Amino acid sequence: MEKDILFMKEALKQAKKAAEILEVPVGAVIVKDNKIIARAYNQKEKKYDSTKHAEIIAIQKASKQLKSWRLSDCEMYVTLEPCSMCAGALIQSRIKKVYIGAMDEKTGSCGSVFNLLKDYKFNHDVDIEYGICKEECEKILKDFFKNLRQMKK
Repeated sequence: MEKDILFMKEALKQAKKAAEILEVPVGAVIVKDNKIIARAYNQKEKKYDSTKHAEIIAIQKASKQLKSWRLSDCEMYVTLEPCSMCAGALIQSRIKKVYIGAMDEKTGSCGSVFNLLKDYKFNHDVDIEYGICKEECEKILKDFFKNLRQMKK
């Protein structure tokens, strides 16, 4: 459990980078053999690309690092529950397990709105663990949107 907190705190550092450039603060890290092999944060606004979610970027970086699209010995730590696009990428990349900080009641596809990783019969099963550093992950999102609303006034 202690290592899970350590890795989620690294994902939170990535989320803070996103917030600094006015991106929705979501961060992700991918771990293999207890070492971080990829770090990423949302870059949708910066790159003008709806696919530049932290999870997708982290998967791309890890795949490049390992020279393989199969990440079956890897785990992802992500500060916010993945959307359907990212949940699909977790399945396609064969990620072994995903650790989720905060749940996303609007677009979450790993247990909130529906569970793409468990409720359907795909060719790969991704294990899930919820609530790692939950309060910190929720706080960074709440603070970001509160500040964004104030900036727009």
